[in-house]
Amino acid sequence: MTAPHRPTGLPPRESATFDRYTLAEIRRAADTGIYDIRGYGAKRALPHFDDLLFLGASISRYPLEGYRERCGTDVVLGGHHGAKPLHLKIPITIAGMSFGSLSAQAKEALGRGATIAGTSTTTGDGGMTQEERQSSQTLVYQYLPSRYGMNPDDLRAADAIEIVVGQGAKPGGGGMLLGQKITERVAGMRTLPPGIDQRSASRHPDWTGPDDLEIKILELREITDWQKPIFLKVGASRPYYDTALAAKSGADVIVLDGMQGGTAATQTVFIENVGLPILAAIRPAVQALQDLGLHRKVQLIVSGGIRNGADVAKALALGADAVSIGTAALTALGDNDPAHNADYEALGTRAGAYDSWHEGLDPAGITTQNPELAARLDPVRAGRRLANYLAVLTLEAQTIARACGKSHVHNLEPEDLVALTVEAAAMARIPLAGTNWVPGQ
Repeated sequence: MTAPHRPTGLPPRESATFDRYTLAEIRRAADTGIYDIRGYGAKRALPHFDDLLFLGASISRYPLEGYRERCGTDVVLGGHHGAKPLHLKIPITIAGMSFGSLSAQAKEALGRGATIAGTSTTTGDGGMTQEERQSSQTLVYQYLPSRYGMNPDDLRAADAIEIVVGQGAKPGGGGMLLGQKITERVAGMRTLPPGIDQRSASRHPDWTGPDDLEIKILELREITDWQKPIFLKVGASRPYYDTALAAKSGADVIVLDGMQGGTAATQTVFIENVGLPILAAIRPAVQALQDLGLHRKVQLIVSGGIRNGADVAKALALGADAVSIGTAALTALGDNDPAHNADYEALGTRAGAYDSWHEGLDPAGITTQNPELAARLDPVRAGRRLANYLAVLTLEAQTIARACGKSHVHNLEPEDLVALTVEAAAMARIPLAGTNWVPGQ
């Protein structure tokens, strides 16, 4: 037998290109002949807010004193075209996640938590549930290509309408809801047969461009007597042009979702290879609004990987008016909690890595329609947990703003930031730390 051609004592070396996950996926594809579907957002390492640092006040800047000097966090969304705007206490909103994808208990918990914190939540695809409307002081109704559950009465019952063109995990792609999650109630709301896989359309059936979009926005304003702000959500891909066209079409608020943003179910190859990190999308979107003279008049909400108060503060400093959270909100409710690790292991995964949200077997009772599993989630307790988390995010953002000498979190600006990598500096259009160099300028 020939001796191995490897120095004694060194372990076998994996390929960086064909690592164990890539090899496992090749074998899985060869065994099944189908592509992989999962939830969550991009898991690959991407430039993100961690690559930015704040420059706190010292001699050249005057900080605010602790908790004794006021630092505002309120935000007003959606009054540019005369609609009744949303007045929120904090610049952190809850992203759209559908009933069907989530249990009724989870939707109620999101509404409860958002209401305690003084912010808004969003319906997601599939219509408005009674539990969600009753628990949400401020509710945004999503208007998607599928039109599932859409009716004028619910549009009028909402506090704002969000037209969804796309989301960060799958810009250009439609949604999925597998048959095991389409119960009688979900099917009734969506006018679908129960138990049959559902794929949502990837584009709206009644418009194909910005001129048609302008007409659609006017239709929605007429239906709601011009009282409801119109949001427009896009996945980050061409943020300058998409933002400019959304604003010119008449949107009051633009929601920009980066590829770290989660989804309940789509192709893994889509999640990991389509779209832009939110860090690369904010400044072009802000630039588009500035070029139109609409920055701060038409508000910009950004989402995709917001985890803590520093992320919130950095997004605001780059020019956003607010942020939106989805995956982090589900985590606050109890998703991927180690308390359920035995159940996760029985499903072939572990707490922190569970992403099979489409299968309807979530041990935490959040991304399921199984009544026994859903009953594990107490919406009152989970709502309080979400409210606690939102309070921490807000306090952390305030702490940073005070350290930079700001009396309101919206007074943070790009000048307060530097980047740790050339890539982040180029994307965020701020100097590389220790220099005055902005790559590309």
